[in-house]
Amino acid sequence: MTQFPTWTRHGDGRSVRPGDVVHPGERLSWPRTVGVGVQHVVAMFGATFTVPLITGFPPATTLFFSGLGTLLFLLITGNRLPSYLGSSFAFIAPVIAAKTDGGIGAALGGIVVAGAALALVGVVVHLAGARWIDALMPPVVTGAIVALIGLNLAPVAWDGGGAGTGVKAQPLIAVLTLLAILVTTVVFRGFLARLSILLGVVFGWLVAAVTGQLDQQALTGLRQAAWVGLPEFHTPSFSLRAVVLVIPVILVLIAENAGHVKAVAAMTGENLDRHMGRAFLGDGLATVLAGSGGGSGTTTYAENIGVMAATRVYSTAAYWVAGGTAVLLGLCPKFGALILTVPAGVLGGATTALYGLIAVLGARIWIENRVDFHDPVNLFTAAVAVIVGAANYTLTAGDLSFNGITLGTAAALAIYHGMRLIARLRGTTPESRPSPDPEL
Repeated sequence: MTQFPTWTRHGDGRSVRPGDVVHPGERLSWPRTVGVGVQHVVAMFGATFTVPLITGFPPATTLFFSGLGTLLFLLITGNRLPSYLGSSFAFIAPVIAAKTDGGIGAALGGIVVAGAALALVGVVVHLAGARWIDALMPPVVTGAIVALIGLNLAPVAWDGGGAGTGVKAQPLIAVLTLLAILVTTVVFRGFLARLSILLGVVFGWLVAAVTGQLDQQALTGLRQAAWVGLPEFHTPSFSLRAVVLVIPVILVLIAENAGHVKAVAAMTGENLDRHMGRAFLGDGLATVLAGSGGGSGTTTYAENIGVMAATRVYSTAAYWVAGGTAVLLGLCPKFGALILTVPAGVLGGATTALYGLIAVLGARIWIENRVDFHDPVNLFTAAVAVIVGAANYTLTAGDLSFNGITLGTAAALAIYHGMRLIARLRGTTPESRPSPDPEL
């Protein structure tokens, strides 16, 4: 933990010279720092609000706890790791399944346990070092897990998991929203291009409003909502079934947090590996905090890495501003009610792009780490795990139910380490093994 942070002024506080960066312990002038902080809030909006809208969690509560979680993360990491903690998409499928069985309380209980497990991993990593994480989850395993999550969510984009909140509900609105996201991405440059999801959602909402396709009950709630008030809180309940469904998400959170630390290190030129354990601990405790009050599980946000890359401002002061702003917005029921007016078709169009991006991100991990798919161990690890997740294989054992993400994650770990162990015992090398298909 650390005392309330102070920052040294970077240069004249007004600009960043070419080739220079504003380091985590520095800041620009406070007006400019506030501006960058608000940009971070805008950058996380689209993705952070999509998760509670899909899972049925209160959006204002999720925003409130994402802000608190960000501030907690900054404290735990000693103000050395710039990061915004937004809603993790990895929680969507298991949370929907857990809610089906035990309601929102059971889903929150699973989130709390997952956060506690991640925090425990953080303590171990802080004491023992981070190298064992790379050994347990090499890039082929990490990429497979991320890819299968995106593919597992594909049916949710179509029909909202049966909740009528996807493309199927309002196909024309969904297509127009998706087109707006695609066009915005290539028409604009820099920061606006990074807000393509948010701008697409706004466009879809406006089209729905003009054509009279907004939910009237939601609009009534918007008119009646107060400007200032506490968000809607929920308390967790704990069931073994919900915990089993949600707990595999920590593997994704480990990969996301580790990737965030390495990305910030590369952009700032600082070695931040020694802070890896604190990052896991910070995100884990933020997730516990969110799950304890009705918010979505959190993770470090890639969208905000984009803002840092565009501005070259890595000051944690900007993230204190962002976290505080999110907390204040969470205390505005009117704002939360506005988010609830987003139509089903808009969500369907946005999630079609978002879930596809998650799946492709898995492939990007393979490419950037030059995973060798001529090695049959890598090939089968990815192949089996992705299919198990995409098809949503389900295994029921008594009162417990294991879904595609759980089974796919287990398959990736078991196949990779099992085949590697057998190869070592046999005295063979990956290069000596023939590929099952010479064209692969």
